[in-house]
Amino acid sequence: MNKEFIKELTIDIIVDIIAGIFMGIGTYCFAAAFKFPMVGFTGLALIIYQLIGLPVGIGTIILNIPFAILSYREIGRKFLLKSVKSIIITSIMIDIVAKAMPVYQGDYMLAAICTGIISATGYALIFMRDSSTGGADFIMVLIHHFFPHLSLGKIALVIDSLIIVLGVALVSRNVNSLIYGLIIAYLVSVVLDKAMDGLTAGKLIMIICDKPKEMAKEISDLIDRGSTYLKAVGSYTDEERNVVMCACRTKEVHIVRQAAKKLDPNSFVIILDSNEVAGEGFRHL
Repeated sequence: MNKEFIKELTIDIIVDIIAGIFMGIGTYCFAAAFKFPMVGFTGLALIIYQLIGLPVGIGTIILNIPFAILSYREIGRKFLLKSVKSIIITSIMIDIVAKAMPVYQGDYMLAAICTGIISATGYALIFMRDSSTGGADFIMVLIHHFFPHLSLGKIALVIDSLIIVLGVALVSRNVNSLIYGLIIAYLVSVVLDKAMDGLTAGKLIMIICDKPKEMAKEISDLIDRGSTYLKAVGSYTDEERNVVMCACRTKEVHIVRQAAKKLDPNSFVIILDSNEVAGEGFRHL
């Protein structure tokens, strides 16, 4: 094993441990204490825990085994092994460390909010390392394989909804719990999106100007970003125009816009949202 592999594996394990603590706190200290339903296999394991007392971590591992085997060909060996590692480590942390934490006994709404945000933080840490907590992810891959016309988003929505309804029907049997469960599912989705996009998102700036080289140099001097030259033809004048394209972070947009205004007041600036920017100067590919 080379040093790079050992380094990556060490980081993965540390992240899995931290993620497991977050997931466990959300599960035991908030969701279980208030009998909230949760999404994914953690939600199913929580139902089993509340019915027969089987620890959530152990339940999660047991539930994952058959689906991990069935989805092996679809998700690939590397991703499966990383996911199995994450499942085992997070499950241990959920049952050993998080279960020993003090249980929250305050307001229901605050408990639901904490459940969603804290649990989603744990999931996000796992996903950022290109791994998975398995469970519903494996089921989604299998269903999508046999029914490719169904989007992963729709499959996830159906699976999560069924687990929430099942939790309410078998455990709390309370309409309020159903509402809190839907709130938690929404918060998990939002926090995951923000966490994932927030680290890789950026802006794409396109500047139509008469001084492309000077513009690119100014951008490089100000924010240390490279640019790309494009050729365009204006539909109104039928004249060839120069376009400077630059990817940057959100906080750098104002600097580039001011530079364009200063260097070429007649320039035309287009600013686009980019869900992900990867490569030199940003997240590694």
